[in-house]
Amino acid sequence: MKANYGYKDGSGDYFITIDTEKCNGCGKCVEVCPYGVMAVGEDENDPLSDREVAFVTEKERKKIKYTCAPCKPNKDTVPPCIKACQMEAIIHSW
Repeated sequence: MKANYGYKDGSGDYFITIDTEKCNGCGKCVEVCPYGVMAVGEDENDPLSDREVAFVTEKERKKIKYTCAPCKPNKDTVPPCIKACQMEAIIHSW
């Protein structure tokens, strides 16, 4: 399942998508995120699963456009969370 965290406003769509079927809960994305956007825990989108997966913290979901901006200075830059994810489970929409 693809879990979308973020929001849409007049200037665009700002989502971090995590494919929970690919995510193995390793936490490497959490380790490299300089702003504490990511965390690892139980999959809140699948209450029947006991697997741990990465997710965007509740505190950051409404402001990821701003929090993640330093890691995305241009469209050719790959954010550290995406680079660290060996499972290729993380996508940024902008």
